[in-house]
Amino acid sequence: MKVFFNRFLFFTVLFLAFYVKMAAQQVYFTTGFKVSELSSVHATVWTRLCEKEKPNPVVHQRLNQVFRHPINFDENMPIAQMDGSVLGTAGWVRITLQSGSFKISSGWLPAVQEQDFTVFYTFKDLKPNTRYEVRLEGKPTEKGLVQKAAGNFTTAPAIDDKKELNLTTSTCQYFWSHDDSLKGFHTYQSMALLKPDLFVQTGDYVYYDKPGPMANTPEKARHKWHAMDAWPSLKSFYQFTPIYMLKDDHDLLADDVHPGSANFGQLTISDGLKIWHENVPLAGKPYRTLRWGKDVQLWFLEGREYRSNNDMPDGATKTIWGIEQKNWLINTMQQSDATYKIIFSPTPIVGPDRGTKADNHSNFAFKTEGDWARELLSGQKAIVVNGDRHWQYVSKDASSGLMEFGSGPVSDFHAQGWPPNEKRPEHQFLRVAGGFLGIKMVYEQQKPILYMTHYDVMGKKLHEERIKK
Repeated sequence: MKVFFNRFLFFTVLFLAFYVKMAAQQVYFTTGFKVSELSSVHATVWTRLCEKEKPNPVVHQRLNQVFRHPINFDENMPIAQMDGSVLGTAGWVRITLQSGSFKISSGWLPAVQEQDFTVFYTFKDLKPNTRYEVRLEGKPTEKGLVQKAAGNFTTAPAIDDKKELNLTTSTCQYFWSHDDSLKGFHTYQSMALLKPDLFVQTGDYVYYDKPGPMANTPEKARHKWHAMDAWPSLKSFYQFTPIYMLKDDHDLLADDVHPGSANFGQLTISDGLKIWHENVPLAGKPYRTLRWGKDVQLWFLEGREYRSNNDMPDGATKTIWGIEQKNWLINTMQQSDATYKIIFSPTPIVGPDRGTKADNHSNFAFKTEGDWARELLSGQKAIVVNGDRHWQYVSKDASSGLMEFGSGPVSDFHAQGWPPNEKRPEHQFLRVAGGFLGIKMVYEQQKPILYMTHYDVMGKKLHEERIKK
């Protein structure tokens, strides 16, 4: 009996040692995955390998004021100890798409420290308007334990397909402005209930220049992405919703950044661009367009990489978009026969904006290009959807007639910057609070009709514009 017990104890200890060793080698998809840069024939799948299953818990209390900055946050603590921290780890990732009997795989791809353990793969030659199941596998070594994640998406329709569109868009989210202490943001949960075909995030996905921590090093900047993506509401939303992402100042360096801006501590604009591309893999230029069937085309503009210095005197050469992007925009819009042309801009084109601001087309600082842009877009009968502003609105430019829709920030805690009762003549709708914008193109009696709908963070309809061409 003693011999049997000793053998049992020996094998138990051996098993436990093996289990502990294997558990220590396990990897996780703690920050989820995103399907991005969707078209009718291709899609990019992005993910990141993490060393633990859950992010650090949120332990700091917050100030009872706008943005909800954390109280007594030690900016110099190790990143591994920060609220929301999710350290990465090396390993291998395989991404597989399947639709019916068709299956395609990326093969095993390395997750390395030089790219913050992020991995992405672009699938080409896909079929239009087709649902694909997504399966991710991650492992720490060639023979290590395999972790899995799954979701699905549907490709965009072909250019001659009369396919309806259900899209949501939002902007401006700061980790500490969360309104759900367990899941992150109500807005993402509300958008998920609408089951959108596509989501457009118009910038300020993270805030490098707000505390908790101030991202004045590349390591702290990366931490901001990890903590944001690990919120359960975002992670679950992206499992089934493809995304297009635009960047703005807070995603790149600091407020109102331009080429002449000083570094933010040790963080440079070059660092910001590298970190952006680690999290938003692009095959080409940061400006791009997406055709959604017969009646809708979307344009996604870049507002930071090509701009003049904000404090440069206004004139014909002062620009936010740059000559190359402007020519591309003119050409692609003139070539398009889509019924509805929708422009997504990280910053306002119509406004109105505060007189103290000087970094967007609705400000006097860029009035020359702003006047030109409004005439161009109104001439194409386009509609503008913008990010950056921390309030919801619909505006109609008195001169050109161009309409602009500001989605507002992700949470009410982030709303500020405009007097709630200052409704100007150009305002068709004004609300200084958080939420999102829904964009639906539907067919009514075979005619394409566009609905632009503002929602609050809980998904309640607030204002709707019906646009018929």
